[in-house]
Amino acid sequence: MIALKIKNTRQFMSVLLASEVFDDFLLESAELHTANTYHIDGRVNKEFFLADDEQIPPYDLSEWRSLKPVCYELIKGKRTPLSFKFVMCVSPDEKLKLLQEEYNSSVSSLVFMLRFKEGEIILTTGVALSGFTLDKSFEKIWDDYMRRFLTGVNIDFEEL
Repeated sequence: MIALKIKNTRQFMSVLLASEVFDDFLLESAELHTANTYHIDGRVNKEFFLADDEQIPPYDLSEWRSLKPVCYELIKGKRTPLSFKFVMCVSPDEKLKLLQEEYNSSVSSLVFMLRFKEGEIILTTGVALSGFTLDKSFEKIWDDYMRRFLTGVNIDFEEL
């Protein structure tokens, strides 16, 4: 697990909300504190799609691309939010690509949390396990991936 402080908040928010960079990540939850407090559960209600024979989303969690406009509407405006927290993860397909086969059975999710408070954004990585293991090499793989991902999309950060 690593904590990364985003150096340019304005640029990061533009990348998060106005580009496709984070679109393939899944949103587990969001909490936004503006004039009101909003809670978003990223779990897909598959029953909603069955009524009209619509295409059911492929994952149990919503892709960021589908909830990004909602979050953007809640954040945009003249005033900066008091705070927000987004918990996101990679899709199961992407997890399979990132981790060696032996880790996929013990790792249920590769997550990161974006927390904005007092003008700062901190990105914290984490790994949700489906069982106990002393091996932490999958954490290093995930942490390295997130560093490369941010660097690859020109987001400056410093490790805390």
